[in-house]
Amino acid sequence: MVELSPFAHRVQLISGLVAALIVLAILLITPGINEKKLNTLEKIQQRGYINFLTLNSATTYYQDIDGPNGFEYHLANWFAESIGVQARFVTVPAFSDLYPELLFGSGDIAAAGLSENESEFSRSVIYGPRYYEVANQVLYRKFRSDRPKKVWNLADGSLKVISGTAQVKLLQELVKTYPNLTWIEVDDIAPEELIEQVDSGEVDFILADSHEIALQRRYFPELRIAFELGEKRQLRWAYNYSEEDSLTIAIDAFFEQIKTDGRLEQLVHRHYSHVEKFNYSDIRTFTQRIESHLPRYEALFRREADNVGLDWRLLASIGYQESLWVARAKSPTGVRGLMMLTLDTAKQMKVKNRLDPAESIRGGAKYIARVLKRVPEQIKEPDRTWFALAAYNVGFGHVEDARIITKERGGDPNRWIDVKQSLPLLARKKWYKKTKYGYARGWEPVKYVENIRQYYAYLIGFETKAIREKGEPKPLPEIAPLAPSM
Repeated sequence: MVELSPFAHRVQLISGLVAALIVLAILLITPGINEKKLNTLEKIQQRGYINFLTLNSATTYYQDIDGPNGFEYHLANWFAESIGVQARFVTVPAFSDLYPELLFGSGDIAAAGLSENESEFSRSVIYGPRYYEVANQVLYRKFRSDRPKKVWNLADGSLKVISGTAQVKLLQELVKTYPNLTWIEVDDIAPEELIEQVDSGEVDFILADSHEIALQRRYFPELRIAFELGEKRQLRWAYNYSEEDSLTIAIDAFFEQIKTDGRLEQLVHRHYSHVEKFNYSDIRTFTQRIESHLPRYEALFRREADNVGLDWRLLASIGYQESLWVARAKSPTGVRGLMMLTLDTAKQMKVKNRLDPAESIRGGAKYIARVLKRVPEQIKEPDRTWFALAAYNVGFGHVEDARIITKERGGDPNRWIDVKQSLPLLARKKWYKKTKYGYARGWEPVKYVENIRQYYAYLIGFETKAIREKGEPKPLPEIAPLAPSM
């Protein structure tokens, strides 16, 4: 054994310490030695959430009366659940912003009705499996002198499309064959607003996706589909390239699973299938139903309306608007019964069987009475009732957003005649991007309220006529209907 001097001993200790530090540094900076390198999916799972880029619109993601809704919203939540994380939604201002935000922003997946080869960025991303098929449709208003039948007919009027969409690329190809074809590209606008512009006559034609048109035509019965252009497109999610395919494998497996277990088919059916065109102004049908259906339920309407302090004719008008007084009515969106209650509303109102007319009417009466109590006290009748009906249809939060917009535009937020002008603005990005609850089909509650007012006034007149014919005193309505022109 060799005895080291104190100096040599210190040198030996220092050398050993340096060597240990070098080994430790190598372990820390060398991938795969100290710990496994996380793939894309594992990184998402580690942080606990996944970012979905989407649009605030009827076919993607929006705030409904019962909370967030939309085809892409439900699809994204299912996928997030399948990989054990939460879904976070980032709404981009315009369709043309989706791909740049995906490539250079913080989004993991773009879920907004995309399809392959629709954009200059398409080659820079990966597309998942197809989940829905759509067509490019030309929409017009039936009061035009001639129905457009071919592409060259579109040169006879104004044509609008949304920037960055597959429709723009299609038109760019068509103009090579039809040099007289012109169009206007708009950016800060939703498909719903384009459709509204056709109905108002602001534009002659639009080119949009068939599922977007199908959802909105119900509310604009004068609109017609002229023809379809190009090939049908397959909607897919888009995401970024990676050195490995962990996210691709997870997405492929997810879509295969929901196709196999039937969930995808159910989701498509809920949002897009059997979208019926309904003529709200058919007063002859209403008259027939007063005679054939109303007698079965009039006593129930009277009893439940009396229990909550409503005019029974108002309650009956709501029931007609909701279901045409069909006790077992069902909707693809999940609402049921004569008053078409959602499952959440039925639970709140302690309705066990939504298809039972007595329970449904009781639940609807209690719910509208609850909504009425939430209307600010400074709003007086009959406006108070119209505000409540709008909230019953679209949700109280969206009505409050419309009141704020009304005040900003110089109107009176406590008058229905002013607020009904602002509600449709909730479908316009210029306005809804500034609101608390975001996008809403704002024209729908306006039509809803006006329809019910019409039915209500007609029921009062119908009952008054019947009483007069019997020689009895004319009853006074508890809530006097406003003039139709207001």
